[in-house]
Amino acid sequence: MTERVILHCDCNSFYASVELLAHPELRDKPVAVSGSVDDRHGIILAKNDAAKKFGVQTAETVWQAKRKCPQLIMLPPHHRKYREYSLAINTYYERFTDQVEPFGIDESWLDITGSWQLFGASPLEVANKIRLGVKEQTGLTISIGLSFNKVFAKLGSDYKKPDAVTEISRDNYREIIWPLPVAAMLFVGKKSRQTLESMGINTIGDLATADENLLAQVLGKQGPQLWHYARGEDTAPVAVAGQHEPVKSVGNGMTFRRDLLGYQDVRVAVGALADEVAGRLRRKKLYATNLQVLIKNPELKSISRQRVLPYATNLAKDIADLAMDIIKDNWNYAKPIRMLTLTAQNLTDLPYAAQTSLYGEGPGINTKREKLEKSLDKIREKYGKTAVVDASLLHNDLGFETGAKIDEDD
Repeated sequence: MTERVILHCDCNSFYASVELLAHPELRDKPVAVSGSVDDRHGIILAKNDAAKKFGVQTAETVWQAKRKCPQLIMLPPHHRKYREYSLAINTYYERFTDQVEPFGIDESWLDITGSWQLFGASPLEVANKIRLGVKEQTGLTISIGLSFNKVFAKLGSDYKKPDAVTEISRDNYREIIWPLPVAAMLFVGKKSRQTLESMGINTIGDLATADENLLAQVLGKQGPQLWHYARGEDTAPVAVAGQHEPVKSVGNGMTFRRDLLGYQDVRVAVGALADEVAGRLRRKKLYATNLQVLIKNPELKSISRQRVLPYATNLAKDIADLAMDIIKDNWNYAKPIRMLTLTAQNLTDLPYAAQTSLYGEGPGINTKREKLEKSLDKIREKYGKTAVVDASLLHNDLGFETGAKIDEDD
């Protein structure tokens, strides 16, 4: 059987690197990309190597980063630009294989098993050709892991940065991979790491040589899966370019310019968030059967509640009404809300499939509302997302002037 040849390509400091293309004079200075401090989105989204040397970390607050590095230069994010570069890079990868599977906006797996011979004398030569090609085409650098499975290829791209290729083979993976901390393993989160360390499993090598049955008892089905990964026994294929897993949820969240306080504030915010969620569901021709509401207070403590919708829907009014019911039952309107997220879940392509009832027919569909919201879709498609907005959003001070901040689909 032919040994697989898998690459994992990871753009180095992607957001920051894209921004520095427009600011070459800042390349050697500590730079970070962050959300707006004025709009209270002030966390670090990305940082360059110079900022990393000061200990600046992704997801920490701007003030924490500034304490570590007072001279840190902050740049605003440009998400459309990041998507454009991501598309360009993945299109370049497709010159070498049709099996290109994005993993987030800045990482991709490539399976070049059947094609590397067309581009070089060895897989390592092809990997370096791809690395140099991306730099020439875009000005960005990538790190590449080369291995015989996806998990080890991912670990390889993390092993040496920036602008490098690391080959992990059946001959050297015990020397390279097994000494790494168990937290470096793909799909080992904070809780899994704590559980494994409590068992005396601190490295990937410890995981590979642990008792598989004991791991199953403690971690469930995840235990044997991680055990196989650590031993190099990952057989997951690389998806063909353009193939994506079905959307599992559509969420829309926002940290508001000021805290929500009182019923009216909450109603305005919920209406705007629900309108965006519903519009995106309709564009995907999907319907939600479950709604989750996440509420975060000014102390960053949060609660999450969910409830089944009476029927599958993609109408903003249905989503907003249920969200308000959930909030009313679980939150005191007198308490401030810093952030609110609505997530439509358990999606289906079956329109208005209703929950069965022992007491007769379920609630009827508001056909007038359906026609109205679809008409709004057409207007916004032609004239822009904010061509028609709820009157309650006009001149609001919550941060909705140009539409709510949209999270990516899962």
